Amino acid sequence: MAMGGKAGESFTEINVTPLTDVFLVLLVIMILIAPLVNQTVLKVDPPSQGAAKPSDPDKGPKIDVQVTDTQQIRINGTIVNPTTDDIAKAITAEQQKAGKEDIPLNLQSDPDALQKNVVAVMDAAAGCKIKQLRVLPIKPTK
Repeated sequence: MAMGGKAGESFTEINVTPLTDVFLVLLVIMILIAPLVNQTVLKVDPPSQGAAKPSDPDKGPKIDVQVTDTQQIRINGTIVNPTTDDIAKAITAEQQKAGKEDIPLNLQSDPDALQKNVVAVMDAAAGCKIKQLRVLPIKPTK
């Protein structure tokens, strides 16, 4: 291919056509993937009542869930596998023990706990129709 110019002169121009093709392909990929990224899995409904008194966490039946930094999940003291199905089964068992479905769940999480375990507990609680969820830090042991 003849380039014009003197013999022995090096070619210093950049061919932008392949670069433009790559950018167009990346743009098409981003346009296709962007709507998928924005979908949320966990939907939180805001409270429908205004300024209700918080219930006393020490009264009545409740479910205490602890997520530790060692990837242990304890539901009322019983260690459960960190899968959503096993957590949901344990929460359902606690609901059956209490004799009602709508009991509060206290989720205590260690600051170094994995986020996926905390989200798995929240997802399982939503699947078990838990309407009262409190997220608390784990109380330090003395």
